[in-house]
Amino acid sequence: MPRLTHSQLYLQRLGYDSPPPPTLQTLQALQLRHVCTFAFESLSTLLRSPVPIDLPSIEQKVLLEGRGGYCFELNHLFLALLQDLGFDARGLTGWVVMGGPPEARTGRTHRLSLVTLDGVRYVTDVGFGGMVPSSPLQLDTEAVQATAHEPYRLTFNGADYTLWTQVGEEWRGLYVFDLQVQADMDYLIGNWYVSTHPASVFVGQLKAARLAPGKRHTLNNSNYALHSLDQPSEKRAIESAEELMTLLHETFGIRLPAHPQLRETLDGLVLANSQAS
Repeated sequence: MPRLTHSQLYLQRLGYDSPPPPTLQTLQALQLRHVCTFAFESLSTLLRSPVPIDLPSIEQKVLLEGRGGYCFELNHLFLALLQDLGFDARGLTGWVVMGGPPEARTGRTHRLSLVTLDGVRYVTDVGFGGMVPSSPLQLDTEAVQATAHEPYRLTFNGADYTLWTQVGEEWRGLYVFDLQVQADMDYLIGNWYVSTHPASVFVGQLKAARLAPGKRHTLNNSNYALHSLDQPSEKRAIESAEELMTLLHETFGIRLPAHPQLRETLDGLVLANSQAS
């Protein structure tokens, strides 16, 4: 496995002056800090730019250029950090079912990680957008599990697992995964589809998410929402590219890329949203 080049900078961004021990408490803290620090964002696929997922490219984008990323980037980076710290961890892939029937089988377009601590297995995920779990989840139980945000649970049907979260009084399926060992090519194929295929929900679309204590910030093209655990969600349509750029920088913590078509593309999102409403 390639090793991190900028592990000290990575840990500093997560609030550590020195490497923490590979314990469950550390894993819980790292996951929560990660989803509150590094944004899930699809600016590259919005602009139809390449999304390389080799570790040096991800480090350059996220740690040095101040960007975020999606699952094939963020969970690869996080897995490298966990392994660097001495965790027994490896990558997994799954099928996204959010918004559809939980028994559906789409392509393997989501990446997450499996961590084993003292013989107990956990899944950890820092790259599932607005519904990303903010705490690791124990794998071999179907009990409801509290996180730093909403409750989650995992069910097992004998072949694979489904991740569920509770939204209000409703349990919603998010994705299905199994424990099959993945090769680098498996991630490359999934990422190729997500970043280039015309049917991908990311190509030409802007999606962003970042968590805060008790809150979730989400952006779908030019529709922004702030979801809170203790009060109704606040939703509004962004009305200009300038407002959208400010939101991406100040709320989602993204240093915007110097792309010649960025403002024009964001103007197009705002216009399309106003025409549709």
